[in-house]
Amino acid sequence: MPMMGWGGGWGFGVFGMIISLLFWAALIIAVVYLIKYLGRGAHHAPGEDAAEILKKRYAKGEITKEDYDRMKKELEKM
Repeated sequence: MPMMGWGGGWGFGVFGMIISLLFWAALIIAVVYLIKYLGRGAHHAPGEDAAEILKKRYAKGEITKEDYDRMKKELEKM
Protein backbone atom coordinates (compact mmCIF):
# COMPACT_ATOMS: atom_id res chain seq x y z
CA MET A 1 0.00 0.00 0.00
CA PRO A 2 1.65 3.27 -1.07
CA MET A 3 2.05 6.11 1.44
CA MET A 4 -0.14 9.11 1.00
CA GLY A 5 0.93 12.64 1.85
CA TRP A 6 3.87 14.95 1.44
CA GLY A 7 6.88 13.12 0.07
CA GLY A 8 6.69 9.85 1.94
CA GLY A 9 8.32 10.92 5.19
CA TRP A 10 11.01 13.35 4.08
CA GLY A 11 9.90 15.86 6.68
CA PHE A 12 11.40 19.29 6.07
CA GLY A 13 13.94 17.94 3.61
CA VAL A 14 17.01 20.05 3.01
CA PHE A 15 15.57 22.97 4.99
CA GLY A 16 15.14 20.76 8.06
CA MET A 17 18.67 19.42 7.71
CA ILE A 18 20.11 22.95 7.54
CA ILE A 19 18.12 24.06 10.59
CA SER A 20 19.29 20.97 12.47
CA LEU A 21 22.93 21.60 11.58
CA LEU A 22 22.65 25.25 12.63
CA PHE A 23 21.09 24.21 15.94
CA TRP A 24 23.86 21.71 16.74
CA ALA A 25 26.59 24.14 15.66
CA ALA A 26 25.14 26.86 17.90
CA LEU A 27 24.87 24.42 20.81
CA ILE A 28 28.50 23.28 20.41
CA ILE A 29 29.74 26.87 20.15
CA ALA A 30 27.77 27.82 23.27
CA VAL A 31 29.26 24.90 25.22
CA VAL A 32 32.80 25.82 24.12
CA TYR A 33 32.35 29.44 25.19
CA LEU A 34 30.82 28.35 28.49
CA ILE A 35 33.78 26.08 29.21
CA LYS A 36 36.21 28.89 28.36
CA TYR A 37 34.27 31.35 30.54
CA LEU A 38 34.11 29.01 33.54
CA GLY A 39 37.69 27.88 33.07
CA ARG A 40 39.19 31.32 33.46
CA GLY A 41 41.66 31.29 36.30
CA ALA A 42 43.65 33.95 38.04
CA HIS A 43 45.17 36.72 35.94
CA HIS A 44 48.75 35.85 36.74
CA ALA A 45 51.07 33.51 34.90
CA PRO A 46 51.31 29.91 36.04
CA GLY A 47 54.16 29.35 38.44
CA GLU A 48 54.14 32.86 39.90
CA ASP A 49 54.33 32.77 43.65
CA ALA A 50 52.71 35.25 46.02
CA ALA A 51 55.90 37.29 46.52
CA GLU A 52 56.29 37.86 42.77
CA ILE A 53 52.66 38.94 42.46
CA LEU A 54 53.10 41.30 45.42
CA LYS A 55 56.18 42.87 43.83
CA LYS A 56 54.34 43.41 40.55
CA ARG A 57 51.36 45.01 42.30
CA TYR A 58 53.68 47.38 44.15
CA ALA A 59 55.56 48.21 40.95
CA LYS A 60 52.29 49.01 39.17
CA GLY A 61 51.24 51.30 41.99
CA GLU A 62 48.25 49.18 42.98
CA ILE A 63 49.34 49.11 46.63
CA THR A 64 51.18 51.54 48.90
CA LYS A 65 54.62 51.01 50.45
CA GLU A 66 52.97 50.35 53.82
CA ASP A 67 50.67 47.73 52.32
CA TYR A 68 53.61 46.14 50.51
CA ASP A 69 55.70 45.92 53.70
CA ARG A 70 52.80 44.54 55.73
CA MET A 71 51.91 41.91 53.13
CA LYS A 72 55.54 40.94 52.64
CA LYS A 73 55.95 40.33 56.39
CA GLU A 74 52.80 38.20 56.39
CA LEU A 75 54.14 36.14 53.49
CA GLU A 76 57.48 35.61 55.22
CA LYS A 77 55.67 34.14 58.24
CA MET A 78 54.21 31.37 56.09
